[in-house]
Amino acid sequence: MPSFDIVSKTEMAEVDNALNNIRREIETRYDFKGSNCSIDRAEQAITIHADDDLKLKQMHELLATHLTRRKGDAGVLDYQSPEISAGQSVRQVVIVREGIDKDLAKKLVKEIKGSKVKVQVAIQGDELRVTGKKRDDLQATIAFCKGLKQELPLQYVNFRD
Repeated sequence: MPSFDIVSKTEMAEVDNALNNIRREIETRYDFKGSNCSIDRAEQAITIHADDDLKLKQMHELLATHLTRRKGDAGVLDYQSPEISAGQSVRQVVIVREGIDKDLAKKLVKEIKGSKVKVQVAIQGDELRVTGKKRDDLQATIAFCKGLKQELPLQYVNFRD
């Protein structure tokens, strides 16, 4: 039976490349001269250190721009609330989300079943497996899922006949 998987994965190597580009741009930009701004990554967490809120907003724009240039999606970034550290400096943690959480998986299953396409959907950990008798049904399901407005970018992989 034909099947495919719906996943949400992020290439961490591309995230590292985007962070390296941001570091280079911070060193050369005039508005960051003399500032104490930095960006680091540990596992799934990116830590942004900025002098003030304005620089923090600029770092957000840089992160989204450079991640998009590296064929990533800025929708995987989950911004935590900023913390005030020494003086006026600000620190913020940004989580890079991977995998489909249970709530989103249940919502997707409900939406796909409500579309009246003859496929079966199973939740397998942090991904969904969609199976059907016809390849056309699976392709219709992919088109339907792409039409849904999701905050998390989805990929459709492992398509098998």
